[in-house]
Amino acid sequence: MREEIKEIVKYRIEQAEDALKDAVLLFNSGGGLRSVINRSYYVMFYATLALIAAKGMGSSKHSNAISIFDKEYVKTGYFSKEMSKLLHKAFNLRVESDYKEFNIISRDETSIILEGAKFFLETIKTFLNPLV
Repeated sequence: MREEIKEIVKYRIEQAEDALKDAVLLFNSGGGLRSVINRSYYVMFYATLALIAAKGMGSSKHSNAISIFDKEYVKTGYFSKEMSKLLHKAFNLRVESDYKEFNIISRDETSIILEGAKFFLETIKTFLNPLV
């Protein structure tokens, strides 16, 4: 694998780890649940971009990155359908919480997404090891 690709993968994983730190801090401090959902989704999004970069591919659109994840990693059996469901659920909640008026998100629902983000990132880091 080219050195440039390795650097992109590492960078994307660092972004995911930073977003996770933010999400955990916000959640534990009683911060806004919308922001926790946002940061949790971005944990998964950046981790997905790391996977895509590892294949020598790229995407700047969220829907395209999710589609590539499903096609290249879920349908081929590298990751479970549960991983795809986590990513889709986080994406949908992030969009709803950012753009939908009067959207109420519970602390329990937020906790589930945050735990899912932790699992998603750790699973991808294990898969990408030793690149990260």
